[in-house]
Amino acid sequence: MKFLALAAALLLAPPLAAEPTGALGLVVERANGSLLVVDQGERASLGRITGLGDLSHASLVYSPDQRFAYVFGRDGGLSKVDILAQEVVNRVMQAGNSIGGAISDDGTLVAVSNYEPGGVRVFDAGTLDMVADIPTESKTVGLVDIPGRRFVFSLWDKGETWIADFSGDEPEITRIPGMGENPYDALVTANGRTYIAGLFGADHLSALDLWEDKPRPRAILDGYAEGREKLPVYKMPHLEGWALTGEEFVLPAVGQHEVLWVDARDFTEMGRTKTHGQPIFAIARPDGRQVWVNFAPPDNDTLQVIDTAAKEVIHELRPGPGVLHMEFTPRGHEVWVSVRDAGKIVVYDTQTLEPLREIEADNPSGIFFTARAHRLGL
Repeated sequence: MKFLALAAALLLAPPLAAEPTGALGLVVERANGSLLVVDQGERASLGRITGLGDLSHASLVYSPDQRFAYVFGRDGGLSKVDILAQEVVNRVMQAGNSIGGAISDDGTLVAVSNYEPGGVRVFDAGTLDMVADIPTESKTVGLVDIPGRRFVFSLWDKGETWIADFSGDEPEITRIPGMGENPYDALVTANGRTYIAGLFGADHLSALDLWEDKPRPRAILDGYAEGREKLPVYKMPHLEGWALTGEEFVLPAVGQHEVLWVDARDFTEMGRTKTHGQPIFAIARPDGRQVWVNFAPPDNDTLQVIDTAAKEVIHELRPGPGVLHMEFTPRGHEVWVSVRDAGKIVVYDTQTLEPLREIEADNPSGIFFTARAHRLGL
């Protein structure tokens, strides 16, 4: 009888997706408002999704099943795309100027961080119906997801960080003042415990322990640029392009030609590594042994590879003009690099550091593999 019941249940079960998604990814083609669908295993492009508006500073997140991507456009557009069908499923213009977003840990809510009119808006992931509007009277930045259907974000104009909790019937907002002047970006650790905000108007960063009942800001790396020439900042570094290597963070230094090594337990500085230019992304290979760094103009034709054991640059690459983004395959055997001004993606072997393939792309910027669906804070 048990066998018959199981057989009946299998017959009634919905069919599985016709194609796997684990090896797929999307590349933002910023000039034409399109996404290039790519296959990691084949190192090839599979097609293009168009009609996504202004993608000049776009990012995206994935549904838990890796089939759908939620794209946050600079024009305030929120788009849901089906990467198997290669089409836009739904699209709403939710603001005038947005700067990224996040998906809740259960995959049911999508939150968008806005410059204009400010605040954060939260949508049903299935329908894109708005479920909450959180006004802040400020530009919002550094929006990430943390466990428990919660989102964390910072307020550029007010120097605050807010936690929005959607675990109950109504959202609850916790306001944390005193973060510092003009937070411009933030990161959260993979376990959801530590939130670090970069400050444009201060010579330190601010950290929050989100496991505390009442998180309080803590200044870290206070005075990290003291006594150094303050260089023009041509492009702000992305703290979401941080690295965690064992027990150390690697963070790009604002306005300096170096990355900072910070003890992840007590936030003390452990060292600095001089770099080719002002770092934008400092991203760790998944095993933590290497950190790959790209740079702001006019040095943005170069990549440097840092050995984390020695904290030294061991290799320098020049993929071409306008290196914007890097994405490691889930186990780190390859890294894909977007080279905007050369119109290509370059795939490198991370052991030999040799190029393996070039893929044509139209003004490529962000690269997002579907493995991100199972990682917090991305």
